[in-house]
Amino acid sequence: MSKTTSQEGSLQAPTRYPVAWQSEDFYNESSLYTELERVYDICHGCRRCFNLCNAFPLLFDAIDESETMELDGVPRSVYWDVVDQCYLCDMCYLTKCPYVPPHQWNVDFPHLMLRAKAIKYRQGKTRLRDRMITSTDNLGKLAGIPIVVNVVNASNHSSLGRKLLQKVLGIHPDAHLPDYQRRKLRARVEDDSATTAIPAGRSQGKVALFGTCYGNYNEPQLGEDLAAVLRHNQVPMRLAAQTQCCGMPKMELGNLDAVARAKEANIPVLADWVDQGWDLMALVPSCVLMFKQELPLLFPDDALVRKVAKAMFDPFEYLALRHRHKLFNTEFKQSLGKVAYHVACHQRVQNIGPRTREILALIPDTEVTAIERCSGHDGTYAVKQECFEIAKKICRPVVSRIGEADVYGSDCAVAGWHIANVKNDGSRPLHPLSMLRQAYGI
Repeated sequence: MSKTTSQEGSLQAPTRYPVAWQSEDFYNESSLYTELERVYDICHGCRRCFNLCNAFPLLFDAIDESETMELDGVPRSVYWDVVDQCYLCDMCYLTKCPYVPPHQWNVDFPHLMLRAKAIKYRQGKTRLRDRMITSTDNLGKLAGIPIVVNVVNASNHSSLGRKLLQKVLGIHPDAHLPDYQRRKLRARVEDDSATTAIPAGRSQGKVALFGTCYGNYNEPQLGEDLAAVLRHNQVPMRLAAQTQCCGMPKMELGNLDAVARAKEANIPVLADWVDQGWDLMALVPSCVLMFKQELPLLFPDDALVRKVAKAMFDPFEYLALRHRHKLFNTEFKQSLGKVAYHVACHQRVQNIGPRTREILALIPDTEVTAIERCSGHDGTYAVKQECFEIAKKICRPVVSRIGEADVYGSDCAVAGWHIANVKNDGSRPLHPLSMLRQAYGI
């Protein structure tokens, strides 16, 4: 390929190739090292991603401190340290790397890290701690049992309990751990299916909600807020029953067999909702991304996966679509003042545009500042003993941008709480759905 063609390719929209995770070569460690060396060397020559996460600075520092000051001077153990620092936010692929497909170099750093994690998991080298904290459904079911939930929450808020978690599991004592709730999302959300649906664009005008592990076990209030906002906009909503974790935590661990099992449990249920004329929605950006992007790349030949992906919406993507068709209620009763809005990485990589900011900016006397920087949380990364201080460092630019805002928050609820933890001034984040409900006065 000529130099001109290569440069032209880099100016085209990034494309993504399916992940060949079921092939034998995918788990070939020798083949993996060859690809790691190729991509790491390209990253070394470019270095545009130096300020995204800790994976790239770790790699670049190791190269600079080696005898040769090139990749050949870096021990392979460091290769795996880089893998461990990647939490698959996908931002390098979307916003920084000039060598992603259709460029001839075909660099897909996140999915290369996924491959390495999958090999590590298959070799049995993944920590017990990491296998446990990514079992979000099991943790939620156990911790949400009456009486048990009180013990778990009390322990997570006590210095003794946190020291025990640090010693036994390697959970940092200062990391924010969400409370578990006795009343799950299903007990809090009413069936609104009696309301007449009004289609808009590619939406059917009625929503089946994938509640997510976090929304069901930790912060079901978000589901209540969404239901109230949709009801206020004449959009019927029901909770999709018989679903489990979307699989994103297990994918980040490299346990792709568990992802496949989650897919087999969820996709037929969600596809049935689509067949009945319902749009799909999830409370957490990572879950939306899992259904929209990752599952179609992992299972490219599954027609039901494609059907679910096409019907899945981010909440504010959906509201913005309603607004474009003059079906969004703009009768607000309260202003929000100065809003510092953190844009979650897994929402940005959906390529839907700044829809949350667009909707919040409709509220009178409200000034929205969007912060497009990673919070450093990633679901489980920031709670780990060895990662917490790094996660705080990644988050500090976000905290500095918040300034004197009247309210701040993120579409990713756990990112919002991590930001509050790093901010450490007693303030609490407010999810954008909660902001919108507050502005409506409902």
